[in-house]
Amino acid sequence: MLNHTASACGLGTGLSRRALLRAGTLGLSGLTLADLLRVKASGGVTRRGGDDPSIILIWLDGGPPQHETYDPKPDATAEVRGPIGSIATAVPGIRISELLPRHAAIQDKIALLRSVHHDNDDHFTAAHWMLTGYGGPNGINQTPINPSFGSIISRVKGVKRSGMPSYVGLPNTHTVGLPIGYHGAAYLGRTFDPFNADGDPNNEAYHATSLDLPPGVDAGRLGSRRDLLSRFDAARAGLDRTAASGDLDAFQDAALSMISGPEARAAFDLAREPNHLRDRYGRHTWGQSALLARRLVEAGVRFVTLTFGGWDWHASIEKGMKSVLPVLDAAVATLIEDLNQRGLLESTIVMVMGEFGRTPRLNQGLPQDPIPGRDHNGRVMSVLMAGGGFQGGQTIGASDARGGAPAERPIRPQDIIVTLYDRLGIDPETTFQDRSGRPITVGSTGLIIPELGGRMGLA
Repeated sequence: MLNHTASACGLGTGLSRRALLRAGTLGLSGLTLADLLRVKASGGVTRRGGDDPSIILIWLDGGPPQHETYDPKPDATAEVRGPIGSIATAVPGIRISELLPRHAAIQDKIALLRSVHHDNDDHFTAAHWMLTGYGGPNGINQTPINPSFGSIISRVKGVKRSGMPSYVGLPNTHTVGLPIGYHGAAYLGRTFDPFNADGDPNNEAYHATSLDLPPGVDAGRLGSRRDLLSRFDAARAGLDRTAASGDLDAFQDAALSMISGPEARAAFDLAREPNHLRDRYGRHTWGQSALLARRLVEAGVRFVTLTFGGWDWHASIEKGMKSVLPVLDAAVATLIEDLNQRGLLESTIVMVMGEFGRTPRLNQGLPQDPIPGRDHNGRVMSVLMAGGGFQGGQTIGASDARGGAPAERPIRPQDIIVTLYDRLGIDPETTFQDRSGRPITVGSTGLIIPELGGRMGLA
């Protein structure tokens, strides 16, 4: 019988189903994936039965500056205000960066959390806080300790639509140089890491290489082996009583469909989108990744992480923001507009965040680049939330006059994570055993953010 502890999720105890399958079907692609899909769907945790929105997380790796993005300080002194101006938005009283005009036009659909903090300035510790709700790693010991909330959601909720992965990471799934990094599953096992769709969707040759069949195996050979696979069901049932014996079970079917069927491949095919829409997202990696994220959730993917690096501006912050913010503006605003026009925004949560904010006072730059920038600041940052039934057109919490620390309604990373769990009907008291066998709650010490609306803890 499957043991739902961390070691079993990692498929590392005794004679594993993976080993048994490989022993009899060497070279057949998709079987390992079948095992993974079966484990994902096996459940074993209490659910509260909420709605089932998908999530798109846009991860700004490096730490985006709040002053130059979602929390400008137009009345502050120049060394605090910074080089980028602010503009009014569609919601009276809310101002954001002048380099985000398309965000400003749809501010009624956006909630800005302006008082998020964890009080740590280390890239690795901060990223782990934001993505897992727990601290731990640092620049010296970077090893992931806790699962990301994307992996937890994939573990608890399982596959949303047969033939599609539950959790996808693109255009790369690295966090501060770590493969998968803190977007991954840690002690839950690699089963619940994001499906790797790395590469540049803006490249005309882009495709999801993880869907490629190995040399010598074509779709015809894959289909012809279903009878062979079914012969192993009875043997597997002796090791895993949650697996059906006899015919090819639903999880093997889903795996084979993902590898050989048209659904997943079609979802990754951006050539199916009209050129005018691709242009509106932006003909760059970020824009085409955002468009691909919309296609994936539309096709039934539960969670998509987009990692957009290049936000660690210790110097030349004006030049940096003028480079990246117009690109982000097009990608994020078009994503929200596109989801809304297709009737998908209420069933899709869009999030934009990084590991920390930046210092309230401009520095003198770096020796090699003596033009002002901003340093790390985990004491306050801004997070964008849209869709999924959350209430837009508002700011929640506030930073102080200099934008250096929370002044009203402090919000912690675990509060954001628990609010997501509540929206999906996941009990934050659900526990999984870590590598030492200790039960760890998925919600850490988080509290629901009631101002966002949504389910707010209703059963």
